[in-house]
Amino acid sequence: MTHAALLAAAAAQAPRMRAQLAELVEQESFSSDLPALHSCADLVAELGAQALGSAPRRLELGGRPHLLWPGSGDGDVLVLGHFDTVWPTGTLAGWPFTVDGDLATGPGVFDMKAGIVQMFAALRLLPSAEGVAVLLTGDEEIGAPSSRKLIEDTARGCRAVLVPEPSAAGALKTARKGIGTYRLDVRGRAAHAGLEPEKGINATVEVAHQVLRIAALGDSTVGTSVTPTVLSGGSSMNTVPEQASVQVDVRAWTAAELARVDTVLRELEPVVAGAALELDGGVNRYALEASHSADLFTAAAQEARALGLAPLRGVAVGGGSDGNFTAGLGVPTLDGLGAVGDHAHAPGEYADLSAMPQRAALMAALVGRLLGTG
Repeated sequence: MTHAALLAAAAAQAPRMRAQLAELVEQESFSSDLPALHSCADLVAELGAQALGSAPRRLELGGRPHLLWPGSGDGDVLVLGHFDTVWPTGTLAGWPFTVDGDLATGPGVFDMKAGIVQMFAALRLLPSAEGVAVLLTGDEEIGAPSSRKLIEDTARGCRAVLVPEPSAAGALKTARKGIGTYRLDVRGRAAHAGLEPEKGINATVEVAHQVLRIAALGDSTVGTSVTPTVLSGGSSMNTVPEQASVQVDVRAWTAAELARVDTVLRELEPVVAGAALELDGGVNRYALEASHSADLFTAAAQEARALGLAPLRGVAVGGGSDGNFTAGLGVPTLDGLGAVGDHAHAPGEYADLSAMPQRAALMAALVGRLLGTG
């Protein structure tokens, strides 16, 4: 199929895509609502079966549904996404799926239900889905606690991973920061704050020292942020605190920076005599470094030109996705191939319906190129 014919075929799917998007957004799928996730998985499985001609393997891990259309073996192109959202069940009642001109809004429309619809439209455009694996998970928005191993096992041996997460103002995401999450617990000793404070070991004072040490680990010159976030401590106004804790968010562009911060956090020593520290957590997602996406972005940009689309841009972003897991394995990964729109995770998130056929054609052209069938 020529690029012009591919674009025309994608445009012909626009009414179907709009209808499927409405149906998918109207099926809420909050990450913490397991019944809603299972209902959404039913719908996604049905839409995928229509596009791919076969039902997925339905995998339930930790009570959560995940959908896998296996490929043919080594050398597959893996299309990786998620159908859970950050929006609590019931949000739809006050914010229904709505279309105004070319813009569609509703909970999860941008992140990433429009991307799912575009992905299925793209695969429908291919002469065959042979050599393509599709994995859609139900826990990306909470850090993929049940699906990470599944993602990594599926990605091993693949020639490329394409992620239809939402774009950044139309730009593909060629780099994502890696993420570390930690909790530092401090143990002290309780005592009466008025009668004998000297007999206590103040965990709140200790955690205050550690918060300042931790915050100093960030390095803005290389884009590393180390942010103490949730802080807690003590039990009552008149008691020397026996316990305190702080949670820490770490973001960095490279594995080396994540390792540097991790090492220092594990080597922290108490300042207050008698206090004890315990660190929990670690690196959740390694960075999707620009080197992981460079060749795929070049190929996508060439296909966009051949389709007559506007020149593609690539951007680096601080947020993570499941693409970080696959890039961490060394598998070439390109992210942000999903919806054009804005305001992910915020009221009023929207997707541009007019861009959906173009994005579907782009993904189809890129998959065809990678498989040698385009």
